[in-house]
Amino acid sequence: DRQTLVAVLQFLRRSNLRESEEILRREARLLGDDLGGSIATVATSSPGVAAVAAVPPGKGEARGDCGVGPSSRREPRKVGTPCAARSLGSSPLSEQLLLAGAFAVGGAVVVEDQPDVSAVLSAYNQQGDPTLYEEYYSGLKHFIECSLDCHRAELSQLFYPLFVHMYLELVYNQHESEAKSFFERFHGDQECYYQDDLRVLSSLTKKEHMKGNETMLDFRTSKFVLRISRDSYQLLKRHLQEKQNNQIWNIVQEHLYIDIFDGMPRSKQQIDAMVGSLAGEAKREANKAKVFFGLLKEPEFDVPLDDEDEEGENEEGKPKKKKPKKDNVGSKSKKQDPNAPPQNRIPLPELKDSDKLDKVMNMKEAARRVRLGPECLPSICFYTFLNAYQGLTAVDITDDSSMIVGGFADSTVRVWSVTPKKLRSVKTAADLSLIDKESDDVLERIMDEKTASELKILYGHSGPVYGTSFSPDRNYLLSCSEDGTVRLWSLQTFTCLVGYKGHNYPVWDTQFSPYGYYFVSGGHDRVARLWATDHYQPLRIFAGHLADVTCTRFHPNSNYIATGSADRTIRLWDVLNGNCVRIFTGHKGPIHSLAFSPNGRFLATGATDGRVLLWDIGHGLMVGELKGHTDTIYALRFSRDGEILASGSMDNTVRLWDAVKAFEDLETDDFTTATGHINLPENSQDLLLGTYMTKSTPVVHLHFTRRNLLLAAGAYSSQ
Repeated sequence: DRQTLVAVLQFLRRSNLRESEEILRREARLLGDDLGGSIATVATSSPGVAAVAAVPPGKGEARGDCGVGPSSRREPRKVGTPCAARSLGSSPLSEQLLLAGAFAVGGAVVVEDQPDVSAVLSAYNQQGDPTLYEEYYSGLKHFIECSLDCHRAELSQLFYPLFVHMYLELVYNQHESEAKSFFERFHGDQECYYQDDLRVLSSLTKKEHMKGNETMLDFRTSKFVLRISRDSYQLLKRHLQEKQNNQIWNIVQEHLYIDIFDGMPRSKQQIDAMVGSLAGEAKREANKAKVFFGLLKEPEFDVPLDDEDEEGENEEGKPKKKKPKKDNVGSKSKKQDPNAPPQNRIPLPELKDSDKLDKVMNMKEAARRVRLGPECLPSICFYTFLNAYQGLTAVDITDDSSMIVGGFADSTVRVWSVTPKKLRSVKTAADLSLIDKESDDVLERIMDEKTASELKILYGHSGPVYGTSFSPDRNYLLSCSEDGTVRLWSLQTFTCLVGYKGHNYPVWDTQFSPYGYYFVSGGHDRVARLWATDHYQPLRIFAGHLADVTCTRFHPNSNYIATGSADRTIRLWDVLNGNCVRIFTGHKGPIHSLAFSPNGRFLATGATDGRVLLWDIGHGLMVGELKGHTDTIYALRFSRDGEILASGSMDNTVRLWDAVKAFEDLETDDFTTATGHINLPENSQDLLLGTYMTKSTPVVHLHFTRRNLLLAAGAYSSQ
């Protein structure tokens, strides 16, 4: 109401309260009928793209930008728009290489080297009076703690990033005693999930320490993202301007990205579910891109029906009464999934005759598959590695459950046959020349019976082996190691075919695409790389994580790759163009396991915090949290039809969860998607179907056979 506004302004002028009058004038212009020009237009036309504020003269706007350096002053631009144009064309993947120097910020790739350390740190030059830092911080703390409950939870998110930046500013400007006292006074107020970061921070007590510290650099180069409702933000802004608390206002401007949304402030519980990563929450823009999460149409070929017509039924998409049944060959109806990517979006290898035979076998097995559910839980067969003094570090099982591989800390890779059929190598070249190539059993004849054994040991790595993966056709095996290489082994000759060198540091995980040919690796150098078996160089480099990439997974349609990281985020990358299309935050510790649901719609993730989080990929939302494990979750796997999720942990248990119930009745309306007001069920115990203890064996790997028997693996630990 303009008249009231004018009256209040006149009263303030009469009372000589010039500052308050100025602030009110600015606020009124911002929220007036004409929306006060361009500043407000940006704020309203694209909520969440730019957090724009009217600020004291001479201060920049609070906004999100693609800048790498903290002081880069660029126009606000939408997140996810590449800062450097890249023309990758649509030529086959194997010919398109991503630049190795690309440094991605929030999914946008900036073709630039790592930022210059001194330039990054120099942002801390603008300093206030070091003795007043504690007063500034405690003033803000007092203001937030005394604000209304609805705003307090949101504004409390500011404590941690402000604490870190103020501490670093004191250290950088060599006020060591003030920094120490600041740290000691306020570090106890931070949320418990930041303890590990604070431990690193407490060791930075001199300016020199800051130069080589990666965590510190990350904190500096990536803006910490806070998602706050407009009301809470206005409250904060008004407080800081009234108090003329420029030091804190500068940090908010310079180092934080405030993602403002219109609507109700979020509750403490809603905020706690989403925060905890190294750089705050994901910007809402980061999860807006379209993702083709549907499955590709299976190639059509005739299935010889020998038992009854079960297989035919299976191909046509199962009786209508039950939920549509999907297995790993996608026993889908002939209709194209509306959410599936175009069939030729990325070039996939053609099916060989042996692949077709395998698919037929798979369909026959699927027809005899046990239908799981709360009333019908799977049997679990546990493979315990005894006397594994070499130190078991990785396990994988072939899709048809015929072989199991272990990667060990003594740098060996060991392959076992778990069927009566022993492992045999191909004969020598001289012997092969004597074979009749035309005979029907030529594939049998080429194998050398003298080499038959249950176990083959593969030597080649020069450090612990952290990841192993069988190719879908069971002809190849991948292993990755602390020595920085990924090796491709032949399961025909049990020799190493290629060593892929691209990572300069330990490689933590590797996995074959469900279609073979492509594989992904992730390591300590914070990037994931996409490779093709016939290329020495990676085809894609996925850069953007702020810490080690600890686990990698292909989406069932092979168009996307999920990576989990020690920065406590999960990212989904598009194989076609290398873009980051989803960033999921919510875990409070490094991610160690990922699993896509068989229908491609959902992702389950496990971390050192002992929680399994469930994500809706299409909407980019967290839709569930499964609590129960008490230690790191190293293994996650959905049953073949996606009804049950199995999780295996260092707490020596396997737990089974009701995935159907977890994903039904999801509230994914536009409001939730836009603001992140997620409502997780209070109690995940309703979803827990069973807990199975081992004597003293941490669970390293889980695998559902084609008939839904659950296989688990781990090494017995005597302590």
